[in-house]
Amino acid sequence: MTVDVRTVAESEFPDWLRALRTGFLRPPVVSDAEAADRLAHADLGRTLAAFDRDRVVATFRSFRQEVGTVGGGTLTADAITQVTVSPTHRRRGLLGRMMGHDLGAARERGDALATLIAAEYPIYGRFGFGPASWATEWSVDLRRAGLDPRRSGRPEDGGRIDLTDADEIRKAGPEVHRRLAGLRAGVTHRSTRDWEFGTGLGVQTEPWTEPYYALYRNESGEAEGYVAYGSDGKWDDAKQPVNTAKVRDLIACTPAAERALWNYLCSIDWISTVRSGFRAPDDPLPMLLPDPRAAKVVTHADMLWVRVLDVVRVLETRTYPVTDGLVLDVRDAGGFAGGRYRLDASPDGVSCARTAESADLAFDIAELGPLAFGDESAVRLSRLGRVDELTAGAAARADLLFRTPLRAFSPDIF
Repeated sequence: MTVDVRTVAESEFPDWLRALRTGFLRPPVVSDAEAADRLAHADLGRTLAAFDRDRVVATFRSFRQEVGTVGGGTLTADAITQVTVSPTHRRRGLLGRMMGHDLGAARERGDALATLIAAEYPIYGRFGFGPASWATEWSVDLRRAGLDPRRSGRPEDGGRIDLTDADEIRKAGPEVHRRLAGLRAGVTHRSTRDWEFGTGLGVQTEPWTEPYYALYRNESGEAEGYVAYGSDGKWDDAKQPVNTAKVRDLIACTPAAERALWNYLCSIDWISTVRSGFRAPDDPLPMLLPDPRAAKVVTHADMLWVRVLDVVRVLETRTYPVTDGLVLDVRDAGGFAGGRYRLDASPDGVSCARTAESADLAFDIAELGPLAFGDESAVRLSRLGRVDELTAGAAARADLLFRTPLRAFSPDIF
């Protein structure tokens, strides 16, 4: 029988949640409280399912998202999440149908791009997505880091760090997070619900353990960073503490705050290891240590994936460090954003428009997001065969044009 792809009615939402849990290999039991809480925050007009008769066999949801771009600008994105296909209905094109439906609606709304966090790397490139940010996690062995055993953990810049609670983080955190989005491309907006859910309020889908919260304020008393972390409470056979501090969330909008929070974490008594959580690949943590080799990379993986829907808006809503002009031939098998575009940019401004001029570079739409967010090299993509350099030297010029002082960072999974 035909499998129907359509939006979900309110009465079908609990079945949709059960299919979602099945797809993510979680117990397919949904409490009334969880169903009611999720329904209250879901846009059913953007909640899709594949139905085999009356059974949900695939799930897909999107929501409105704001994404920081290079130079502090903001783009409206179609954020895609909770994508599953039940094991009984794999390889039937259901994801492609749901994706086509959603991207078409996003283009109609005028969203500049679509975003997602990919559970598996090979899936989304065929839909025009490319990894625009990467995440690195370090494990720091404090016993070999070369730190002064007399260190106090106090900031050395006149600021201070105070232990606090979730209420204070919900008050001070949003402004710190907003300022971070002005510094690094790829930071996605956190809604009030995100802040509540991330600090233990509302119906939790996993058992909640309250973390410790530490807030950094500068000499003037302004909040510039915070960290949420936990500890595993381990002791060795010699009755010595060998605890690991695990960072759940660390947001800092100034270098001073970043240095102070890492110094604080590395100075807590009974802590022998610090797990950093996901950080930008150029995070300063390893180089803050007297022996950077004490920080071992335990994870390095793609984070935010971007699918450009409006080339002009994506390229015009960012800054550029040098003056140059390039013609880009963008191929888009999905039919949303393909064409030839002339980009003229300088530190003083930017313009982008369709053109009939000969192209300098040609590439698939999946490469444009990583380039526009400054986290990929056109030269490297050319060497990989994923960018065609039609004018000699154009790839190197593109690298100078799209260069960013800090790598993209996406601290949130959605």
